Amino acid sequence: MENKYYNEAIIGNQKMIATLTAKGEIQRMYFPARDNRQYIEFFHTGVTINNSDLIYLHNDINNNYVQYYDPDTNVLNTEITNTYFNIKIVQTDFVMLKENVLVRKYMFINEGKIDLDTKFYVHSALLTDNNNMVGSKIVDGGMLQYAHDFSFSTFAKKYKLLSHQLNGSKETIKRGEIKDKDYIGMSNDASISFDIGLIAPNEKKEIEICILIDENKNVSDLEREIDRIKKNDLNKEYTNVKAYWRKYLKSHNTLNIKEPKNSYEEKIKEIYKRSILLFPLLTNQETGGIIASPEIDENRTKCGMYAYCWPRDAVFVTRALDILKMDKEAEKFYKVFCKKTQSKNGMWEQRFYTDGKLAPSWGYQVDETASVVYGVYKHYTYTKSEKFLKDTLPMCEKAIKFLKDYVKDWLGITVTINKKDVVQEEMEAALKRKGHKYHISYDLWEMCEGVHLYSIASIYAAFDSQLKIYKALGKNTSNFENNRLKEDKVSKNSQELEKLMVQLKKFINLNMYDEEKKSYVRNAEDKKMDISILGAVTPFNMFKPKEKKIQNTVERINLSLRTYTGGYQRFEQDHYMNGNPWPIANLWMTLYYIKSGEKRKAKETFDFVVKTAGKHNLLGEQIDNSTLKPNWVIGLGWSHAMFITVLEKLFK
Repeated sequence: MENKYYNEAIIGNQKMIATLTAKGEIQRMYFPARDNRQYIEFFHTGVTINNSDLIYLHNDINNNYVQYYDPDTNVLNTEITNTYFNIKIVQTDFVMLKENVLVRKYMFINEGKIDLDTKFYVHSALLTDNNNMVGSKIVDGGMLQYAHDFSFSTFAKKYKLLSHQLNGSKETIKRGEIKDKDYIGMSNDASISFDIGLIAPNEKKEIEICILIDENKNVSDLEREIDRIKKNDLNKEYTNVKAYWRKYLKSHNTLNIKEPKNSYEEKIKEIYKRSILLFPLLTNQETGGIIASPEIDENRTKCGMYAYCWPRDAVFVTRALDILKMDKEAEKFYKVFCKKTQSKNGMWEQRFYTDGKLAPSWGYQVDETASVVYGVYKHYTYTKSEKFLKDTLPMCEKAIKFLKDYVKDWLGITVTINKKDVVQEEMEAALKRKGHKYHISYDLWEMCEGVHLYSIASIYAAFDSQLKIYKALGKNTSNFENNRLKEDKVSKNSQELEKLMVQLKKFINLNMYDEEKKSYVRNAEDKKMDISILGAVTPFNMFKPKEKKIQNTVERINLSLRTYTGGYQRFEQDHYMNGNPWPIANLWMTLYYIKSGEKRKAKETFDFVVKTAGKHNLLGEQIDNSTLKPNWVIGLGWSHAMFITVLEKLFK
C-alpha cells in the first residue's frame, strides 16, 4: 500500500475507528479493535458533472476545503467547494453507535446559475495478499468486497446502482466510464456509481453511503445484513451519535474549566475536550489495552509503527483516565490487559496488540515493567479501592521480583536482610555468574541500549509504590490476617525494597552526575542531556525539584534542548524525523516547573503546546519548528495524557 503518514481526524465507536485526511479522504478503518485489522488500500469518492471527467472529492485543483467536527462530538464534516462548477459538497462522516457501520452523508448544493447533471462514484481498493485474497461482488445498491475472514460492504441508502466495474477500473474511472458485465470478480479494487440527477441552482440533494465491516458469512446472511442497515433512519443515527458524544464529554468534564475569556483560553478548553473524545477511540473496551496512536506508517519506512499498546505509554494515559473519571477503563487496563500480558518471569515486553497478544517488538525496556507497578498504586490513589489492590497484588509482586533481580544483575546492587536469607543467597549466586541473566534495556525512546537514569528512576518508583501498596493493604488487618507467612514475606520484602531504593539513589549520584557539566546525564556512556531525566523528579519522585543538582540539570536542559521557538527536543542530537520538539517534552518541563513553584516558566513551556495544537485540537508527537504545526503522528495518546495531567495541576 502507499504511504499515508498523516491522520488529520479520527472518528469511531467502541469497535471501529477510522482516520481521515484534511480533505476528507478515509485513510484507514480498523475493526474489531483499534490495532488489527486495517482494510483500506484506498477509498476514493468523486463526481462527474455535466459529462466532465471524474472530479475526485479528496483531490482536485478546483476544490477548496474546510473541515471541522460537529462541536463536542466525533462527527466530522468536510466542506468541498468546486469553484469550476460552483457546487458545494458537505461530507459528514460518523460511525454508528451500535453497528459496525461508517456513514458518509453527502449534501450537494448548487451555488451556481446552471443545472448540474451529477453522478457520484466510489472506487474502493482493499488490502489483499495470497493468504487472504480479496474478491468483489455486486449487491443491491452497492458492492461487497470480501476475503476469507472479513466482509466490507459499500452501499447507498436510497439510490440504485447506475454502473459498476469489478476489474480494471483504475483507468476508466478517471473518465467517469465504468462498465462491467460481471457481477462478481477477483479484483481487490472495484467501482460503483449512482445517478444524483439534475441539481438546479440553489437546490440541495443528498446521498447517504454506508460502509459495513463484519466477518465473512453466508452470502444470504451478508445480503440480509445490508438490507437491515438500509432500513435504519440515518438522520436519527446522526442525531443519536452527536447526543452520545456530547453526553460522554459532559460526564467526563471533571476539571470544570471556566468559560474562556479569550482565544488562548478557548484553545486550552478545546484541546481538553478533544482529549476526552480521543481516549475512548484509542482504547480496547474489552481489555483496556490502549494504542499509542492510530497507525501512520504500515510500511515501516520511518518508524516501527504506532498502533500497538506499550504498557508504559498506557500507564500515562490511565493517569489521565483517572483524572477524567474514566476509572473503569483504567482499572480494566490493569486487571485485564496487564494480567493477560505479563510474562511468566514477571516482566512486560515492549508492546502488545490491545487484545493482549504479543506484538512485533525489537528489544526490552525495563521501564515498561516498572511503570505498571507505579501505575497500579497511582490508580489506587484515585479510587481508594483496596479490592483493586488485593486483586493486582500477585501481579505486582511478580513484577517486583523481576525488577529486583534485574537491578542485581545489571547494577550489581546487593542488600542484606539477614545472613541466612534466601534472597541474599540468590544475589550471591547471581554475582558469581559470568555475563548477565537479563537482556540489557533500551531507554524509553527505544533508541539507546544501556543503563539509563530514567529506567532506574522508574524502578525506584515501582519499589516505592509496592511499599505503599503493602502499607495501604496493611491498614486493614483482614487483608493479611491468619496468614503469618504472608506477613513475614511482606515484612522481608519491604525491608529489602527500602534498602534497594537507597542503593539506587546512590548509584545514580555516583554514576550519572557529571561533575564537569554540573548536571545529571541520561546514562554513564554517552552522557547526553535528555528530557526524560526529569522523570526522576516527576512523576517518579526520586529527587526533589529544588535540589541543587536537579536545578543545575534543568539549567543544562534549557541550554541544550530548548529550541528557538520555545519547544524542547527529547535529547541532544535527536535525529528522528529531523529532531523536532515534542509536546511531551514541553509538558514534562511544565510539570517540573509546577512542582518547583515556578508558575511563569510553567506557563511559558505550556503555551508552546497550546499554540502548536493541530487543526482539530489534536496534539502531535512532534512539532515542525518551521511551521509550528504537528508533525508526524497526530493524536498521540501520550501527549494528550500529559496535557490532562498538567491541567489537573493547573486547575486544582
